[in-house]
Amino acid sequence: MFYGAVVWDPWLIVAQIVVLQCLYYLSLGVFLSFLVGTRVSRMSLVYFFDYATVTASTVTGWCVIASFMLSSLAGAGYLLYLIERAKKCLDFSATLYILHLFICIIYGGWPSSIAWWVVNATGLALMALLGEYLCIRRELREIPITRRLSV
Repeated sequence: MFYGAVVWDPWLIVAQIVVLQCLYYLSLGVFLSFLVGTRVSRMSLVYFFDYATVTASTVTGWCVIASFMLSSLAGAGYLLYLIERAKKCLDFSATLYILHLFICIIYGGWPSSIAWWVVNATGLALMALLGEYLCIRRELREIPITRRLSV
């Protein structure tokens, strides 16, 4: 993709937000099924959206925390391929976590757990910073120029 004149395309932005959110929850579901699904008898949306499951007092809670952190790492990779711009990574990461907060409020009320806030703030920072780092590395790659020498 070439980055010449910046064109504001709201449909592209909304589509990127929706795809990023879906991929984040898809990866969170995969990590939760591997880490938490082996420990509990039945998986449910509680592990996605209820703040009470994010706790450091149980092994299952630590597995939920690890799932959220691994999803943030995966989200940084999604930023690299979906957003492609380092200066937009913080915006899209913050949007993802703000939407996640609203969904959690609708599902289980205002998150009153300090652990929930720490995990999500750390996940936001991890996703934004790693996504920016990866995008900057891609943006700063040399452009290969092949020359034909005339004899």
